[in-house]
Amino acid sequence: MDAGAFGFSSSRTIGHRAIDGEPVPGTFARRDELFGIGAALAAAGHGVFEVAEAGVGGMAAGDGAGAAVAEMAWMEELARAIKRPVSFLLLQNDNAPDEWRELLALSDAAARRGANLVPQVASRPFGMLAGHQSRVNPFAARPTYLELARLPLAERVHALRDPDVRARILAERAAKGATGIATLLGPRMYPRLFPLGVPVDYEPTRDASVTAIAARDVEDVLYELMLRHDGRELLFFPLLNYSEFSGEPIREMMLHPKSVLGLGDGGAHCGIICDASMTTYVLSHWVRDRTRGPRIPLEAAVKRLTHDTAELYGFTDRGVVRPGMKADLNVIDLDRVQLELPEMAFDLPAGAPRLLQRATGYVATVVAGEVILRDGEPTGARPGKLVRSRPAALAPL
Repeated sequence: MDAGAFGFSSSRTIGHRAIDGEPVPGTFARRDELFGIGAALAAAGHGVFEVAEAGVGGMAAGDGAGAAVAEMAWMEELARAIKRPVSFLLLQNDNAPDEWRELLALSDAAARRGANLVPQVASRPFGMLAGHQSRVNPFAARPTYLELARLPLAERVHALRDPDVRARILAERAAKGATGIATLLGPRMYPRLFPLGVPVDYEPTRDASVTAIAARDVEDVLYELMLRHDGRELLFFPLLNYSEFSGEPIREMMLHPKSVLGLGDGGAHCGIICDASMTTYVLSHWVRDRTRGPRIPLEAAVKRLTHDTAELYGFTDRGVVRPGMKADLNVIDLDRVQLELPEMAFDLPAGAPRLLQRATGYVATVVAGEVILRDGEPTGARPGKLVRSRPAALAPL
């Protein structure tokens, strides 16, 4: 913290596991460990204590019923003890679809008692992307598909269009002993599986699901959908934040005065999830395009995306446009803001894959007064530097 860290983050949900299935460190941390780490933030005089609390993933993630509500007690006690914000994840889960309202009410009550509990909320449903580019693919473990799996995408899609190949794959089931993430998606999940499409749609209606649109065999339709856009189509399976097939709970969470926008995973689960684009989605969907309910005013969205996050994490030199503040700006053509289909890139160490989602409509990105991107293309300028946190009593860097 003395070197400039912005806080500490941990996870207590059973849903976060290592590749061997073991719960990640912190899952079963005891009270004395949590409060001991929190004491370091108190001593430093700055920083946010973040936690993916037990219960956030609901029973589908292995968390017990009521676990998230129970977590609020120690988080409130910690926030009061260290006099620092404690930020927790807030998502709607199918087992208790109204529990998020109770958690918001508890954070309000904690604030009245002097504890700063800050819900981090997502701007859209949270879930997996399935398709020929993803590690989740309902056909990937079938013997005929396994023979094609190592082909480049274009060659694989060409082979998959062969009627004989299609017939064999649809007649097969997963190879004996097949395990892993590719086998996660099965027929019982098809009623909640939606083509992402172009333009992308993260607030689909119930009748847009694979099951609902299938006038014939569901897997035959699924096979056909996955070949759209030259095999780049992805199908969206919302795990959380979509219990009622509506974005209204999300809108209410986003507009709650205690909440901040978060959960934009850019490096986690990157073979099946691409949520770093959530910020752009706020502008394209919530400000401009939404038709299934009220939108969010542009000025409210911009404040959420800039000022509110900067204030929480102590970025005292940025977050608003004002003389003397750091000139970090996005120049945006709101009419052109649009998300593209996510695509798989193989640019991690050892050629490992990650899903990326590009966007249009960003005219320029300015850092410290210099344009570093123009229409999405780098200019070569590199004025940015490592940002360090400092207590409010010290002058900002």
